[in-house]
Amino acid sequence: MKSAYDIIIKPVLTEKSYADMAERKYTFQVAIGANKTEIKQAVETVFPGVKVASVNTMRTIGKIKRQGRYSGRTPEIKKAIVTLKSDSKGIEFFEGMAVEE
Repeated sequence: MKSAYDIIIKPVLTEKSYADMAERKYTFQVAIGANKTEIKQAVETVFPGVKVASVNTMRTIGKIKRQGRYSGRTPEIKKAIVTLKSDSKGIEFFEGMAVEE
């Protein structure tokens, strides 16, 4: 059994993810082998008082990069966009980071 902290690796902090916070959507980088059910349980465990409505996932294949005659790949990642229920409280980790205008 994987720990909730092994499933959620880190938050994704981009302009698009900041715009989605108004719609109660939060983006995380998650373990590649994690499924939607595990991600939902991990978010509800790590952030108490949060109720997840849905989870959307996407995988990004690593790009090929070259340095002279040597080539390699950037790492593959999996992202999860977590939508919270309307009666759920927000995630405090993101609250201070979003710039409101």
